[in-house]
Amino acid sequence: MTTTAPKPSARRTPTGAAQRVEPLIERFLGGPPPVRVRMWDGSETGPGDAPTVHVRTRRALRRLLWEPGELGLAEAYITGDIDLDTDLGEGLRAMRRAARDRGLTPPAPALADRFRAAGLALRLGAVGPRPPVPAACAGLRGTLHSKARDRAAISHHYDLSNAFYTLLLDETMAYSCGYWTSDAPGYGSADAQRDKLELICRKLGLRPGARLLDIGCGWGSLTLYAAERHGARVTAVTLAAEQAAYVREQVTARGLDDLVEVRHIDYRDIAGRPETRGAYDAVSTIEMGEHVGDAEYPAFTAILHDALRPQGRVLVQQMSRGTTAPGGGAFIESYIAPDMHMRPLGETVALLEGAGLEVRDVESLREHYVWTVEAWRRTLEERWTEFVALVGEETARVWRLYLVGGALAFEERRMGVDQILSVRPDPVGSAAMPPTRRDWYAPAAPEESP
Repeated sequence: MTTTAPKPSARRTPTGAAQRVEPLIERFLGGPPPVRVRMWDGSETGPGDAPTVHVRTRRALRRLLWEPGELGLAEAYITGDIDLDTDLGEGLRAMRRAARDRGLTPPAPALADRFRAAGLALRLGAVGPRPPVPAACAGLRGTLHSKARDRAAISHHYDLSNAFYTLLLDETMAYSCGYWTSDAPGYGSADAQRDKLELICRKLGLRPGARLLDIGCGWGSLTLYAAERHGARVTAVTLAAEQAAYVREQVTARGLDDLVEVRHIDYRDIAGRPETRGAYDAVSTIEMGEHVGDAEYPAFTAILHDALRPQGRVLVQQMSRGTTAPGGGAFIESYIAPDMHMRPLGETVALLEGAGLEVRDVESLREHYVWTVEAWRRTLEERWTEFVALVGEETARVWRLYLVGGALAFEERRMGVDQILSVRPDPVGSAAMPPTRRDWYAPAAPEESP
């Protein structure tokens, strides 16, 4: 009698956390995930040749339940609840490229989707009270763009410590887009910043004795350069206490006390001062206008106009956003530059013209900011241990995410940066501008050897 061997039982497909969340991920993304996802229990899902997002803890899901979208993901990364198995910049580029190639368009989550997500989180043991907000969050209070709130916003970002920015930036201490004029070996961030400072001084037509008002002077890169290299008499204005202290130290150390005055004041305190109206040959504001606010910007441009003598020039270097791009975003506004406002370039030009200024030149530096931010990011990665020791791992991760995301935004034209040169014509309409731009771009004279 022959017997038939029993059929082997079908192998059960493992159903770890990754497989259980996969349908929900597809629902919220509008298609299959563009990355591989590894959960805290070791289960994985998603394409094998894509960057791997490691969800290390159940708390990551809890953060996303309480704060869905960009901010929740950012906070999970900042706290280490989520990480990538590759360089963050490479990983984010690969994710965005895959999402773009697949045409993923996340739908607006329905109420039923939220209930489904909450039920799944409950079954996975991820439900609980809202996780603590990382300490690096700004958490501002008060009326938007009041002087007190603006002071707190500026302090949150720029008063992190002079030691931090000295570690991050090059020797010029310029915390703004450089102007990269060479790809020769040995040409680096400090060279690009000096070339930017020289370009600004030439566009402003600075000469020995010329009076320059530098609004939002930062750590004094332009203030010091204009005084040392062009003999300008500079009034430097900043709302950040750490910056004011640093610039004053540098002014004294370099023997520039007779050329530079540093004021730790709000830019609005410039308006109405009798000694300010029409007193300056040039005004500069380098990546400070983003902090002014939309409603306040017309008054800001009026200050720029009124500080100039007739035929005086103002140079605004400012970030912009695309016409359909939000600029900033929830992460940037919560952790880096609270209350920042960016607008399309054309709107800023219109506001300058509305103040009575004549816009004479606009130069885009968008690609230059990619190179500038990448230089800062390389420094951060190369000196990671020092940064963590100085500010803690969460703040270091905030800055890694900020720099990587910023470079991507400029690469993809979601953000731009421009130098806008304007003049205050005299009563008969004369601007006294040079007939060509030739002198702005001529090779700089070599520095004298000591």
